Amino acid sequence: MPSIPTTRLRLAGIIIFLVLLIDQVVKFWVKTTMYLGEEHRVFGHWFYIHFTENYGMAFGLEFGGMAGKFLLSAFRILACIAIGWYIVHLARHRAHPGLMVCFALIFAGAVGNIIDSAFYGMIFNDSTDGIARFLPPDGGYAGFLQGRVVDMLYFPLVSGRFPDWLPIWGGETFLFFRPVFNIADASISIGVILYILFQKRFHEGDHAQKTETDAPGATDASSGLS
Repeated sequence: MPSIPTTRLRLAGIIIFLVLLIDQVVKFWVKTTMYLGEEHRVFGHWFYIHFTENYGMAFGLEFGGMAGKFLLSAFRILACIAIGWYIVHLARHRAHPGLMVCFALIFAGAVGNIIDSAFYGMIFNDSTDGIARFLPPDGGYAGFLQGRVVDMLYFPLVSGRFPDWLPIWGGETFLFFRPVFNIADASISIGVILYILFQKRFHEGDHAQKTETDAPGATDASSGLS
């Protein structure tokens, strides 16, 4: 089994640590200083800190009640275990550093939202009653894996009205970008987008190695060296 290059694992570890640190610091600040629905304008009319919470998936999407919440949390945990294993696998096989960065971002984002879901219900009281307290004396608002994910990044970049002649949506107003999200969501999205854009470059070394291995006489040569 190949040894694990510490440089690649260190790169992934630094990215995961920084994303989780920033994600959780921002969430703690929002949770303990803002009431649910409060917002602060950051830049013009296109970037706000808007405090909201969701029970399920990324970008404010929700998923099927308490049973759905447990299933989603279990899926997230299993996915994180699989991605963590794959990051070690990539490091062991000396994958392209860019590939390590992509999966480190995805892993960190997934873990960031799992932390909310697993623990926030236990360590905060409900924000619907006002600004939440950390470790309230009466206990939290929910049990393990029943916490709500904290979202705060809101970018209403473009708003307008669809022309009347457009089928289905004609005459209706629109807003882009409507979902409110968090640092963890952004980390997952950036990791996925970077992988889609640069996957060919990331895997060039794999293709070259496979071509060299599959070349005529390569097997015999390698056998002779063993």
